[in-house]
Amino acid sequence: MIQFYAPDITTTLTLPESDSQHCIRVLRMQCGDVIGVVDGKGHRFSCRIVEPHAKHTVVEIIDTLEISPVWSNDITIAIAPTKNIDRMEWCVEKLVEIGVNRIVPLRCQHSERKEIKFERLEKIAVAAMKQSLKATLPRIDEMMPISLFLEECATLKNVQKFVGYCDSTMPRRLLAKEYSAGSDVVVLIGPEGDFSHEEIKAAINAGFIAITLGDNRLRTETAAIVACDTCHIINQANS
Repeated sequence: MIQFYAPDITTTLTLPESDSQHCIRVLRMQCGDVIGVVDGKGHRFSCRIVEPHAKHTVVEIIDTLEISPVWSNDITIAIAPTKNIDRMEWCVEKLVEIGVNRIVPLRCQHSERKEIKFERLEKIAVAAMKQSLKATLPRIDEMMPISLFLEECATLKNVQKFVGYCDSTMPRRLLAKEYSAGSDVVVLIGPEGDFSHEEIKAAINAGFIAITLGDNRLRTETAAIVACDTCHIINQANS
C-alpha cells in the first residue's frame, strides 16, 4: 500500500505538490483511481482522483478510518543531534518507524551540532510515517537548550523520566528493569561527548532516573533507538 500525506485534505481536497507529483508523474495514477491519504492526525482517507495534476491533484473523499497508534502510551525521545547530520536523520526515520510520539533535539554543553534544519527532519518523519503505514505524525520540536526542556519536564506528572549516559562513575540502573509497562515515558540521550556532570545532576533534580541501556557502548543515535524499542518490547510483552 502506498500512502500519500495531506495534512489539510478535509478542507482542501488537494494533494500537496510533492505528493501530487509522485502520484501522477511517478505512479501515473489517473482520474477515477482510488488512493490512500493520511493527515498525520490519525486518519486515513480513501480518496478518488477527480482532477489529476502534477502540482495539485484534486480528490474526493469516499471513506474515512481512524488509525490509532498501535501503542497506547506516550513516548518522548529527547536527543542531542549528532555532528554528522545523516546519522540524526536516520535516527528520526527509525524512531518514527518503531513508534514515537515526540522527538526533541537538545542543545547540550558537549553538543557538536548546535543547529538543525527542522523542515528537513519533519520531511523525513513524514516519509517514515507513510512508509510504515502509520497515520499519526510525531511531534518534532525545534532544537532547544536542555535546561529549557528540563524545566518543562519538572512539572510532569505520572510520567517515567530517564536520563541515559555513558559515565560509569555515576550510578545508573538498567532501563529494561526500571521502565513500567504502559507508562508514559521521556528518555534523554546525550551528545557524542555525553552529558556533562552538571546536566546529569540537573536532570536527576528534575525527577529523572539515571539509566544505562546495557553493557554495550552505543552511538547517540543507536542509544535513542534502543531506548525507544525497549519500551515497546516491554509494553508488548505485558499486553
